[in-house]
Amino acid sequence: MSLFPSLPDNPGLGDVYKAFPEAVKPLLAYHDVLLRGESPLSVAERELIAAFVSGLNACTFCFGAHKIYARAFGIDEKTIDALIEDIDGSKIEEKLKPLLHYVAKLKDLPPKLTDADAKAVYDAGWSERALFDAIQVAALFNYMNRIIEGTGVTFDYAANPPGEADIEVRRTRSYSDWAKTIGID
Repeated sequence: MSLFPSLPDNPGLGDVYKAFPEAVKPLLAYHDVLLRGESPLSVAERELIAAFVSGLNACTFCFGAHKIYARAFGIDEKTIDALIEDIDGSKIEEKLKPLLHYVAKLKDLPPKLTDADAKAVYDAGWSERALFDAIQVAALFNYMNRIIEGTGVTFDYAANPPGEADIEVRRTRSYSDWAKTIGID
């Protein structure tokens, strides 16, 4: 039995959205603006943050899905795995490390964020807008991870990797377009 008896066993995100469609369109429109709109952070960097936060939250579904999105935009999935273990020891660009430390602290200890945490981000060359966008991505994926876990979505992309054609689709399809493919207009 699933956490929601009206959903199938092992529900997918599409099953959840189809069962409760009222807020899906604006939520996915926000995904589109935040993850694909204009930003000092590249799409790859934003998807990296989405995967990173989801990995820290141990949300298998979002961690796997957004590692694939990050891969579609040029980031090696092994790099993301390494970040979960050790930001500073990873092979990620040095400029990203203070930003990732910031969102990791935001996930676990938001009241403990200090001026020094923000200064490290600015000293690495990021603007206030970049930091705000990183905060928004981290907040969105803390939220999404709880939707996924709270509704019992269990799909594991590591156990069911997509083909190259699916990865290519992720490069061009918006989140709102995905909703249309599952019948939410």
